[in-house]
Amino acid sequence: MDFFNCQTLAEARRLVLAHAASADIGSETVGLAAAAGRIAAADCLCREELPSFPRSTVDGYAVRSADTFAAGEGIPALLTVIGEVAMGQTTALVLGPGQAAAVPTGGMLPSNADAVVMLEHTERVDDRTLLVTKPVAPGDNSIARGEDATTGTVLVRQGQKIAPLDIGVLAACGFAEVSVYRRLKVGVLSTGDEIVDVSALPQPGQVRDINSYTLAALLEASGYTAIRYGIIGDNYASLRQKLAEAAAACDAVMVSGGSSVGARDYTVKAIEALGGPGVLLHGIAVKPGKPTIFGMVGAVPVFGLPGHPVSALIIYHQLVRPALAVMAGEKVQRVFRVPAKISRNVASAPGRDEIIRVRLLPKDGEYWAEPVFGKSGLICTMTEADGLVVIAPEKSGLYAGEQVEVEMLRC
Repeated sequence: MDFFNCQTLAEARRLVLAHAASADIGSETVGLAAAAGRIAAADCLCREELPSFPRSTVDGYAVRSADTFAAGEGIPALLTVIGEVAMGQTTALVLGPGQAAAVPTGGMLPSNADAVVMLEHTERVDDRTLLVTKPVAPGDNSIARGEDATTGTVLVRQGQKIAPLDIGVLAACGFAEVSVYRRLKVGVLSTGDEIVDVSALPQPGQVRDINSYTLAALLEASGYTAIRYGIIGDNYASLRQKLAEAAAACDAVMVSGGSSVGARDYTVKAIEALGGPGVLLHGIAVKPGKPTIFGMVGAVPVFGLPGHPVSALIIYHQLVRPALAVMAGEKVQRVFRVPAKISRNVASAPGRDEIIRVRLLPKDGEYWAEPVFGKSGLICTMTEADGLVVIAPEKSGLYAGEQVEVEMLRC
């Protein structure tokens, strides 16, 4: 019988990320409305000054700020109104000393105007006479041309995931289309004679297919295309055929189950049979998730995940998710971590990373991480958890009150 040749979690990450970095998935051009959540394949540079004209941020009067110096309720500044700026129109008005022009929110400032007095700080005496009861400084209540962004400013960087707020910036600068990396296609295979579809009534000894549905949902939530290849029984020929099919159609493949060293665990054999480089990792010194596999079928990464749902999902978060992000072209990965104090003593075995599930509880202005205990086959312990805490291999546990970092599962 073969045995695991375990690597540390850190070593496994380095190995997986090194192979992920060599992926070349190509790019495509999409309409701006479809760009949110995609990864920019090139820098998006501002093509013009933003805004392209000086504009007011309030309803009021455009003025030369020096004309309002020392203005107050008792001694207001007296200005002459020379006209009104129409919304959405270019204005040819030019302010001279002691002059003002009515301007709406968003309206263009006349030449020589460097500030706007809010309407409530003025009093109109007649059609041409204005009293200003509060002084303004240069730039008050207005936006200068190019104040938001200048020509050549990087709006979205290559390798950045485009957020909904980035869409607004790109729209303001006239980007109707954006170059993005192609969306990753990831195949998901679920293995085991005991696995039945979610629509079936499990008989004694059977369980419904938890992993492929959950993993596919995580992939879709990350912006990838998940392709489920159904349930494969503990049959080497069937697994090899489905794995070959998935590797030919997808950028990466995840196989749930069959990753241990038992007589009916065929994932290693199937990967090796489909061509080099083959299996590069089998076993990680981590709990849960020890029987994890990583290999390459040609240029396609294949992840063999444990069959227990908690183990599979934790390895997905710790190993697969960062690898897929690198493959997808994402240069800056945002993993949300929250500092907290562990609520009770937690024992662990030195020599391996131990990953525990925790829920966060606010108390006295700080967070406490309460362990959610349960075996790796209990899926509800994941839904009850807010995040994960990794206990380093050189430690023999955590003491109550010890500071930890919680890697959030829910953000």
